[in-house]
Order: sequence, then C-alpha cells, then structure tokens
Amino acid sequence: MKKKKYTIDKKQHLILLLFPFFLLTCNKRVDQAQAIGSAAESAIAVSEPEQVQTTPMERKLIKEGNIAFETNDLSETARQIGQAMKKYQAYIASETENNYSESLSRTIIVRVNAKHFDSFIQEVTKGVNHFETKNIQVKDITEEFVDIQARLTTKKELEQRYRTLLQRANKVTEILEIEKQLADVRAEIESIEGRLRYLANQSAYSTLSITYYKTIPKQIAFGQKFKQGFANGWQNFIWFTVGLINIWPFLLLVSIGIFFTRRWLHKRKMRKRGES
Repeated sequence: MKKKKYTIDKKQHLILLLFPFFLLTCNKRVDQAQAIGSAAESAIAVSEPEQVQTTPMERKLIKEGNIAFETNDLSETARQIGQAMKKYQAYIASETENNYSESLSRTIIVRVNAKHFDSFIQEVTKGVNHFETKNIQVKDITEEFVDIQARLTTKKELEQRYRTLLQRANKVTEILEIEKQLADVRAEIESIEGRLRYLANQSAYSTLSITYYKTIPKQIAFGQKFKQGFANGWQNFIWFTVGLINIWPFLLLVSIGIFFTRRWLHKRKMRKRGES
C-alpha cells in the first residue's frame, strides 16, 4: 500500500514563515495595552480629589432661664447680682419693682454670654437655699440655622442670575419684570438675614429672668395698710374739694334757687293764714 505525500504550496509556506512575527507583534501590542492601562489607572488615582475632612458645625443653642427666690436683704442681693453681671459682662434688658402690702419684689431680665450662663446662675444664687421658681430651658436651633443659611445662599445665587439677565435685557417690559423679581428676591434676602442675625444673637447671649423678694411681717403690713388708707382718704378729700371748686357756679345757682323757693313758699303760707 502506497503512502500519500502531503505537499506544501507557496502560500502555506509563506504563512508558516510569518507566523512567528505575528506572535511577536501581538505580544508587543498586549504589553503596550497593559502599559497604557496601568498608566491610565495611575493617572486616575492621582487625579482623584482628596477627601476633605469637614469639622462638625458648632451647635447653636438658645438658653433661657427663670428663677425666683426669697431674700432677707434686697440691697445685698442687688449688690451680689451687680457683681456677677460685672464679672461676666452681662447687661440688664429690663427691670421691674413691685411694692405689695405683704412683700417687696424686684424682677430683672439679664442677657449674659451663653458660655457663662451656668456660672452666672451659680454666682447670682449663691447662698439661696430654696427657690420659689427655677426653670431652665435649652433649645437646639442648629438645624434651623443651617437651613436658613442654605436658603440665603440659594437666594443670593438667584439674585445674581437676575442681575445677569438684567444686563442682557433689551426690552422695557423685560427690564421691568426682572427688576420686580429682583426686588422680591432682595426683600426675601433681607428678611432671611434678619432672622439669621436674631438666631445668632439669641444663641450667643442667654436670657435669665431673676425675681427676688422680701416678705413683710403682718404687723408691719397692717401698719402700712392703715397708713395707705389714711393717705388714700386724704387724697380723695383733696380731689372732692377740687371737684367742688370746679362746679362752684352751679352750686351757687342751686343755692339761690333754693333760697328764693323757700321764701316764696313762706309768703304763700302766710297769705293763706291771713285769708283764713
């Protein structure tokens, strides 16, 4: 049996010769692609922005307090409060004094730096054993403060866009409409800024209402009532006299009328007796 002979034509021979070069070329392209990919990854890694570590915002708190207590010496308590105010640089927002029959009381509303609020209360109430009233409230307005700041930023950006449109407007109607919108936005911005300033002030300075009073003994209270009653009676007598002086012409006319009426009645009575 004869074996078949396999013959290689010229094309196949050429392919066999070029096949190693194709492999070498493909390997180079793969290496280039890998190099480009590595370079791209490196570029991306370098160009990625660094994460900014933002510090948490300081909380905005509104502190308000109301205290009332009894004291044996109003002057000494007032001096103690004055020293505390001077020490912590506080100021009086309002002051009221009441003089009742059984007690004397004073009420002052003080604004003090929020950082010194607790220390100020301790300084003012030093030596107080019993509080008639003690109410301290703390309100967290951080979220509201941040929201208002965001609204303010948005409104200012809108205002800037309106100003840009106003510079590009050509028609009178467009200019008037943009100016109207701009005025409305400006009014909203001023309102928001006012609210922001108010919240900032309320959180920066705390408000404390202080009421201190002294009880008057019953004997002294009775004496004061008697004295007050006498003074009120004398005052009423003066006003009654002044009232009479104001209406003296009418009193004179009434007196003259009564005099002549009684005289006429007397004459008439005498006539009837003479006729009888």
